[in-house]
Amino acid sequence: MSEETKSLNFIEHLIENDLKKGMDPKHLRFRFPPEPNGYLHIGHTKAIGISFGLGERYNAPVNLRFDDTNPAKEEQEYVDAIKRDITWLGYDWANECYSSDYFQQLYDWAVLLIKDGKAYVDSQSSEAMAEQKGTPTQVGTNSPFRTRSIAENLDLFERMKAGEFEEGAHVLRAKIDMEDPNMLMRDPLMYRILKKHHHRTGDTWCIYPMYDWTHGESDYIEQISHSLCSLEFKPHRKLYDWFKNQVHPFSKEEFPRLPSQTEFARLNLSYTIMSKRKLLQLVEEGVVGGWDDPRMPTISGLRRRGYTPESIKKFVETAGVAKRENVIDVSLLEFCIREDLNKKANRVMAVLDPVKLVVTNYPIGKEEFFDAENNPEDIKAGSHQVPFSRELYIEKDDFKEEAGNKFFRLTLGGEVRLKNGYIIKAEEVIKDGSGNITEIRCTYDPESLSGSGTEASLRKVKGTLHWVSIAHAVEAEVRVYDRLFNDEAPDSHKDKTFMDFVNAESLAISKGFVEPYLASAIPGDHLQFQRLGYFYVDDDSTSEQLVFNKTVGLRDSWAKKKPKPELSQQPKQGTPKSVLSEINRAGKKLANLPNEKREVMIAKIQEWAKELTEDEVKGFFNTAAKKIGTRLAGLESLHSYVLHHNKTYRDVEGADEFVEKAKADINELLQTSASRF
Repeated sequence: MSEETKSLNFIEHLIENDLKKGMDPKHLRFRFPPEPNGYLHIGHTKAIGISFGLGERYNAPVNLRFDDTNPAKEEQEYVDAIKRDITWLGYDWANECYSSDYFQQLYDWAVLLIKDGKAYVDSQSSEAMAEQKGTPTQVGTNSPFRTRSIAENLDLFERMKAGEFEEGAHVLRAKIDMEDPNMLMRDPLMYRILKKHHHRTGDTWCIYPMYDWTHGESDYIEQISHSLCSLEFKPHRKLYDWFKNQVHPFSKEEFPRLPSQTEFARLNLSYTIMSKRKLLQLVEEGVVGGWDDPRMPTISGLRRRGYTPESIKKFVETAGVAKRENVIDVSLLEFCIREDLNKKANRVMAVLDPVKLVVTNYPIGKEEFFDAENNPEDIKAGSHQVPFSRELYIEKDDFKEEAGNKFFRLTLGGEVRLKNGYIIKAEEVIKDGSGNITEIRCTYDPESLSGSGTEASLRKVKGTLHWVSIAHAVEAEVRVYDRLFNDEAPDSHKDKTFMDFVNAESLAISKGFVEPYLASAIPGDHLQFQRLGYFYVDDDSTSEQLVFNKTVGLRDSWAKKKPKPELSQQPKQGTPKSVLSEINRAGKKLANLPNEKREVMIAKIQEWAKELTEDEVKGFFNTAAKKIGTRLAGLESLHSYVLHHNKTYRDVEGADEFVEKAKADINELLQTSASRF
């Protein structure tokens, strides 16, 4: 088996099998079908990446189709935003389609289903229909209108279309089986009356097709080969297939091929909500400044925060394609943007909370220009000049009158190096009437200039500080963003709503000072403020007023805030034996458990594995091939470990071979677990 074949995810394996069975590669066609009722968010990037990625892999067309069946919630603004986001991510679509383009065809098919006795007009209230539908453990009962004659159904449906009835007076339902174990098959709605203006069709229609009826038939009309959906649509597959099998005899010459539906796990992110309805609530209630607020998980918000298409694609790739729902730690997303910007962002100096520092023995009026390397990770990035003078700004937190040995910055009587400049020594402080330090006075060693090669310049000091010359400083607005929610799962509490967990400190706006090199910065520029983090020039920024958004810190500050589990209080020489033994014990029976119990056990293993050391994870790599359950536990432990420690699995020695062996195994459980890597 080739390396390329072994690295396929389960969807790609499915497509490869279809091709082996005789499918013409020219018939491969995919689509990304958003509903234009909100902006795309980070969760959508997985579906986007899967569909467009398959298009690139198989040189197959990918349609961008807007499932615009609900004029009450859909707007042109959302259509435009979705197109803008997908383009920014770097993808091109073959055809721009709209379900509304197919309204007439859908209506015509619905008429044919009525004539075949497979659809009828119901005139009950929504409450009555819901009561008749039954429960998962109790069969439903037939509507009293289920036996209406074909002629009456056709007449009523035509009059519904003509606008004779008010909203809620009638609906069109498919006639399937009110006793089907799958409740979606119990005579589902196909059309409802909605007297709303549609953003594309205007007032042409006053009946609109339901999503389940529209979605699959739109796939069929576009001759999509593989309809890829998130796991929430798995129960819908039976209805998807029923609808397409009913219309195929009507149009098999025009649309010869039937699509097939496959589900994958959604991308769920900690400290985040993914409901467009709830994101809209944040916008409407003014919790955020709009859909593109940098605290929002929308693609527009991430872009404005300073995230790059490459970092988002890397995040999606690392999270993997799986069949089982899980929650990805947001720190992995932050790791991906740090890794990307570390290679791209120029290093500059900015002071966000300034205190004045005066170099008393530096000549008044003198200035020098030091050469500052733009990016040590990119030798082609060059350098720029940084002005130095007698009076500087440094961060208030970088000075303490007295401090212990673990404070590696400036103290009275202590020495530090100014980045790219001289070594200084703090001599005294000036305070205001309230005892606040307003000025730090220091001296410098003229022989200690960084890079000069003198003996003094090679002297080791306790730390290095960033700074800005006051005479040359450019004032800027700095927006420091933090996570919008202070709970890992803000939408999971029974007694509270997600709004109860909004982080009141998610945005802090201040005036800072940056070096003059940034006076020409324009919206879209990425920068690393040395020792502070990565920043992005906001769209609000002008030549007269610079505005910077903090993208992410240089390291995960939230890791320090999170309460550590009790097990982490154990000695650090290794994980307590009870944890490792629990994982091993669970692994021995994992492969033989029923699906639901296996899912529960895997969730436990993932949680336990956060406590493993790298060596303990590597201990799974030599597991015998026949020990499927233990290998599965090892894969889950590896996945949990790398996410928890902001790594990729290839950072762990031996993991690549371990994962590839699982991908190549005939056991589907191993293949599925390994496909996420």
